[in-house]
Amino acid sequence: MSWKNQEGKEAAYQLLLLQQKALLEGESDLIANLANSSALLNQTLQETVFAGYYLFKEDELILGPFQGNVSCVHIAMGKGVCGEAAEKNQTLIVENVLEHKNYIACDSAARSEIVVPMKKGDQLIGVLDLDSSEVGMYNQIDQFYLEQYVALLMESISLN
Repeated sequence: MSWKNQEGKEAAYQLLLLQQKALLEGESDLIANLANSSALLNQTLQETVFAGYYLFKEDELILGPFQGNVSCVHIAMGKGVCGEAAEKNQTLIVENVLEHKNYIACDSAARSEIVVPMKKGDQLIGVLDLDSSEVGMYNQIDQFYLEQYVALLMESISLN
C-alpha cells in the first residue's frame, strides 16, 4: 500500500475494499472469510506485524485467524486495546502502544495499533486488530476504510 501521501493511502484502501468484496462473494463461513481477510490485510498493509481477529466467546476475546507473529490467546473485556475497543464498541487508534496505559504487550515489534469492533446487529462477534512496527501508522483514513472492511465481512457471514 502506498503510504507516501493521503491520496495514495485512500486509493490503496479503495482497491483493498474491492479485493475484499471479491474474496467474500458467495462465501458465508466466518472462519474462512476471516482467514482470507487477514491474509489480504497482511499482504497489503505496510509495516504490519499483526493483522487478524479476536472472536468474542464466553465473555472474553479469543485469538482467531491472523497473519503475523504469535500473539495473546485470551483477552478479557476492557483489557488491552482489543478488549477496550470491544467493551466501548468503538474503533481505537493508538499512536504509540508504549505510551498507552491499557496496552497488553503481545509482540515486542508492535509500535502502533488500530482495533475495529465487529458486530452483526447488536451481537459482538469480535474485533479486527492491526499492529504496525511504525509509531503513528494509523489515522482517521485507516479508521474510515477499515470500518467499511469490517462491515463487508459482517454482511457476508452467517451465524448459524
